[in-house]
Formats: sequence, C-alpha cells, structure tokens
Amino acid sequence: MKLEDWFDQGIDWNLMVDYGIKIAGAIVIWIIGSWIVKKIVKGVDALMTKRAYEISLRKFLVNLLKWVLIALLVIVVLGTIGVETTSFAAIIAAAGLAIGLALQGSLGNFAGGALIMIFKPIKVGDLIEAQGELGVVNEIQIFTTILTTPDNKTVVIPNGPLSNGNIKNYSKLGKLRVDLTVGVAYDSDIKQTKDVLMEALTSNPKVLKEPAPTIAVSELADSSINFAVRPWATTADYWDVYFGSLEACKKALDVAGIEIPFPHQVEIRKNV
Repeated sequence: MKLEDWFDQGIDWNLMVDYGIKIAGAIVIWIIGSWIVKKIVKGVDALMTKRAYEISLRKFLVNLLKWVLIALLVIVVLGTIGVETTSFAAIIAAAGLAIGLALQGSLGNFAGGALIMIFKPIKVGDLIEAQGELGVVNEIQIFTTILTTPDNKTVVIPNGPLSNGNIKNYSKLGKLRVDLTVGVAYDSDIKQTKDVLMEALTSNPKVLKEPAPTIAVSELADSSINFAVRPWATTADYWDVYFGSLEACKKALDVAGIEIPFPHQVEIRKNV
C-alpha cells in the first residue's frame, strides 16, 4: 500500500504523533513516579523504624501509604494520556460504594484493624483473652489478628469483632496474680498453716517478691478450712508458678503433718 493510500483512508498522522507523545510521557511519568513512591515508602518506613514504632502499626501504615500513592500515580498517568480524571474519579467512587456495600464485613474488619493499630490495646507477643479465645498475639494483620493458644493451636479472629468486644490483656502490666485454693482439716492451726504455705511460695524463685504473696482464710467449708493462696508471677512464668505452687504447697503440708481433707464414703449395712 502506498503512502497516499494511508492519507486517502483519513489517517491523522498528527493525532497519532500526539497520542504517541502522550503515551511516551505517561510511561516516563510512571517510571519516575514509581521510583519516587518507593523512595517515599522506604523513607517513611526507615523513619518509623528509627522512632521505634510498633512493628504491626509500622507495616500497616507503610502498606496503606504505598497503595494511596500508587492510586494517585495511576490517576496522574491516566490524565497524561488524556483520560478525564474527574469522570474516572466518579467511576472509582461509584465502584467503591458498590464494593463497600458488598464487603461491609471486610470494611468493618479493616476499620477494626486500624483502631487496634492506632490505640494499641494489644501488640504482638501479648497474652490476651478475647472472643472466647485465649492465646498469644502472633500477628496483627489488616483484617484479622492471629493468636497461638497454650495448646499450640492457631486462632484467627476478625478485627471488627475484636476491636468492638472485650479484651483481657494479661501482658499489659507485666505481672499476674495466680489464684489458688488450698483446703486443710478443721483441727489444723491457722497460723502454722499460713507459715507453711508462705514458705512454700517464697522458696520458688519464679514467685515475685513484689507484689508479695498473700495467704488468707477464704472459706469455712463443709469439711475443710480453705485458704486463698495468691502468689504473683510474670506473664511468661504464670503456668510454672501455678503448677509449681500447687506441688510445693502439698509437699510442705505433708512435711508439717497438716492434713488435706478428702471426701470419705461411709457404708451402712442393715442386718436382716
């Protein structure tokens, strides 16, 4: 086909050149813009790391900033090509509304994740109880929080219900009180029993000296005097102190000759 034939078909070479320049400009803007976005994200990440931002919050904010900047860059590139950005923004808004209505639960989880990151009721490594689950926080993601239970199970909790519900954070203050109940026979001397139990607690190096352990009569039960035994421990040592204190109290009472009552069954036979 001859060159004249192209002109005969109405090909507007000026228009093609104009579009070619716009596309080339859009490509250049995309390359430079992508480089700038990476630099900004990297710089913000480094600044947050330097200022010791909590790792979950840092990752959340960095990812959010990255996608916002990429969205702005896409709009600029489309505007360079000649796409009407106002119409494009309207389309995005309409699509966003439709997606939002379809994904109300996911958006609620996203908002819950943002609230957790901002107000920090929990952080990675905390032992918490929430939504009927007890475990250590392994990861706080945008939509979910992942726990590991004491029996090594993985639990995934949506951030929406997590942020709106009650959370017990056992690690927030760094110390936990261990609540035990020890019963002894009614003929036991109360002061001696307290001294024996206190010695059993203080001999355990994992029992904290401050706050000091407490021992008090908590109940006069049917067949025993019950003592509330309250040692304190760090979060990491809680179960060691719990089980260790029970064992130490039993051994100490045995050595002191203090009886721990147990149910007795009496059998009555009637001679016929």
